[in-house]
Amino acid sequence: MDIEYLLFLQNFRISINDSLTPFLEYLSLFAVTLIRLLPAFVYWCVDKKKGLFTIMAWNMSVAFNVLVKNIACVYRPWIREPKIIPAGDAIATAGGYSFPSGHTATVTPIYGSFAMFVKNRVWKIFWVLAIFVTMFSRNYLGVHTPQDVIVGFAIGCAALFVTCKIFAYIENKPEREDLILGIIFVLGLVVLIYTTYKSYPIDYDASGKILVKPDNMRRGAWADIGGLLAFVIARFCEKRWVKFSSTGVNARGIILAIIGMIPLSLMILYLKPVTIEIFGAFWGRLAYTASMIVYIVLIYPIVLKFFARNK
Repeated sequence: MDIEYLLFLQNFRISINDSLTPFLEYLSLFAVTLIRLLPAFVYWCVDKKKGLFTIMAWNMSVAFNVLVKNIACVYRPWIREPKIIPAGDAIATAGGYSFPSGHTATVTPIYGSFAMFVKNRVWKIFWVLAIFVTMFSRNYLGVHTPQDVIVGFAIGCAALFVTCKIFAYIENKPEREDLILGIIFVLGLVVLIYTTYKSYPIDYDASGKILVKPDNMRRGAWADIGGLLAFVIARFCEKRWVKFSSTGVNARGIILAIIGMIPLSLMILYLKPVTIEIFGAFWGRLAYTASMIVYIVLIYPIVLKFFARNK
């Protein structure tokens, strides 16, 4: 049934000459690249606590998603059914295993947090629709089955739920935040070790090529879990030594946030090959994601605090 649905979407895509493909491709690409700018802007400019909530939920979701993905080891739709041909360049961001959808597990906690926090009903609907349109795009482009995106959505919702519980607990017992951060860090390390040393299936296509190389999945885990580990460290340091406050939604605050987003954008788009070249395939990917989280949570807040003192 899942493959039939993807073939139906593929036939529809062809019948309209791929007219929707560029937009849905960009939406999918945004979900794993420049989407990081959104929680950064909220954290720096709008509301520190809400931004922190979003960043925590996002990194928890991505880390748990890669754990499930590397346990399930489900092949991509076009491997299961050769008739499926992914649209455009969608396959470029669809490496490794299929289940669950990493794109969905990324957008759900980010857009979901925004839907929780905004009061305007229209904006709530907008952010919820953004989740479901992204989910649909992964099916439409032929890179994920319906169950892939549904479970990715469930993981994102679970991350939101757990983050809500953590924040409520810390609200009542703020002295326990370091303990919570420590537990998250240890759990992240356990997942990293497990995904690194577990065995993976090795199957071959008709030409004798390995369908999914185990090291590719291990490297992906280092990237995804690296963000969560970096969040814990950055939050601990910011809370203890920086203690910045969001600028507020005003002209000066927005300009400062936009300035901070320029180097972050450059990091997102160009830093990965640099860190891989310097640190290698595993540590380089971890350094890539970790550096962006540290920049968002710790480094640029130092800059913001400096400007706050020199108004």
